[in-house]
Amino acid sequence: MKIDYLSLRESALFADVGEEELKKICDCLAMREKAVKKDSFVFQAGDDVRYVYLILYGSMHIISEDFWGNRSIIETMNANVLFGEAYVFASRKHQLVSVIAAEDSVVLEIDPEKLVATCPKACLCHAQLIRNTLNIVSEKIVRLTEKLEHVTRHTTREKLLSYLSEYAKKEKTNSFIIPYSRQELADYLCVDRSALSHELSKLRNEGLVKYHKNQFKLM
Repeated sequence: MKIDYLSLRESALFADVGEEELKKICDCLAMREKAVKKDSFVFQAGDDVRYVYLILYGSMHIISEDFWGNRSIIETMNANVLFGEAYVFASRKHQLVSVIAAEDSVVLEIDPEKLVATCPKACLCHAQLIRNTLNIVSEKIVRLTEKLEHVTRHTTREKLLSYLSEYAKKEKTNSFIIPYSRQELADYLCVDRSALSHELSKLRNEGLVKYHKNQFKLM
């Protein structure tokens, strides 16, 4: 598949990079496309991650699994999102998390050394690319901090209300669609699915929340 340079400019990685400059820097990065089927892993916990990845199409879950196979969703990533950079630049040989396709997806594999090293062709936009990478890492730290705000609450009800409240504030509306199924939301909040469903029913009966599947309205 031929790389669509215009679509790449929608990614935070290539923000403020001109179209002509983008073509040059893509040659420098020697990026390769890789198709990933739904429920297939890009990499798993314990793997030696060698690439940074950019999602072209589809979506991915960053997941953590314990010894018994219990799964927790750390983050969900959509098109134009960069991932893998924290693991590669930390020089960890064996990762603690896995990345799995939430749907049929296509990613770009990027050599991390080419991403942050001085460009041999002296591309003027390479410094911008490095700044963009740092911004992406910083944004991820902020999002993980937001998640900690939810999962460190004591009860399932508190975790759920914290998440829904924050999502409503982010979307600036009391009616919104979350990116998770019921099981995925339970995994994200680190709670039992049946306990989550029970609390949702109680909140609806109390007139605090209306919902249908992943559509919610806070009353």
